[in-house]
Amino acid sequence: MKKALKIIGIGLGSLVLLLAAFCGYVLVTGIPTYEPPVTPKITVERTPARIQRGEAIAHLQCMACHADQENRLTGKHMDDVPALFGKIYSKNITQDSEKGIGKWTDGDIIYFLRTGIRPDGTFAGVMPKYTLMSDEDVKSVVAWLRSDRFPVQPSKNEAPEIEYSFFSKVLANTIMKPAEYPQQPILAPDSTDQVAFGRYTANAVADCYACHSGDMIQQDKVNPEKSKGFYGGGIELIGPDGKPVYTANLTFDEETGIARKYTREQFVQAVKYGVRPDGSMLRQPMAPRPSMSDYEVGAIYEYLKTVPKIHNDIAQKNAAVQLASK
Repeated sequence: MKKALKIIGIGLGSLVLLLAAFCGYVLVTGIPTYEPPVTPKITVERTPARIQRGEAIAHLQCMACHADQENRLTGKHMDDVPALFGKIYSKNITQDSEKGIGKWTDGDIIYFLRTGIRPDGTFAGVMPKYTLMSDEDVKSVVAWLRSDRFPVQPSKNEAPEIEYSFFSKVLANTIMKPAEYPQQPILAPDSTDQVAFGRYTANAVADCYACHSGDMIQQDKVNPEKSKGFYGGGIELIGPDGKPVYTANLTFDEETGIARKYTREQFVQAVKYGVRPDGSMLRQPMAPRPSMSDYEVGAIYEYLKTVPKIHNDIAQKNAAVQLASK
């Protein structure tokens, strides 16, 4: 018996030492840096069609996170990110060669959008990785970033450096890793197939599930449907008033989802303009998405019908927060 207890004690002691060593390693190294990547040698043709498409995607993804008060993409404080992750600031992605991405090649940008790794090997841990976006749409984003549009024109303004929490540093050294660069071409689906097109728009372009699933960490960027609580909502974000806002359940659960709350037309109104069927406005940080077409949003609605239903009463959670704040 004494021998068994001794063995258990040694095992627990070793585990504690290993854990302490890992914590020390994380504190010293912080967010890991990787070898500077060999990025693809690609020059994107900046056609009007690509710039227009890239602008529409940018209004879904880039503007909300990177646009300052002057609407330039100089970076800002991401105040809707829970404090658990630290004090998160987005970067300057204007065409400025010193503070922005002016010196990056088109291939550098594409590699970064796919993997999260910058040309110098630093890792954008909290930045979405667009692993499923079509090659053409990624090129459209690059074309817009290289265009004469006001938000991307050179600016030396920049937000402060990110203050990652210990929790974020642990994640970056364990499960929050760079994505793999695709080895095969990625094509967008036939837009006449509404379910397939809706799946692509929701998951690959708009990244809706990143907020509307059950956990911000347990997500699969290659196979989104394997993400925890896929489209069942419940992730805690921070609203403009500093109070928690739980993301909506977008599955077609008859009681807690959108099945009885929204028709297709009402869903389009809510997503594009932020207006619920009763005339009230959706709460921030869910912002209107007017750059999306009615067809794109309608296709997302058709796709959500096919997502497994999850019973999760988010409205009740948000109502409780509002009641407690009065």
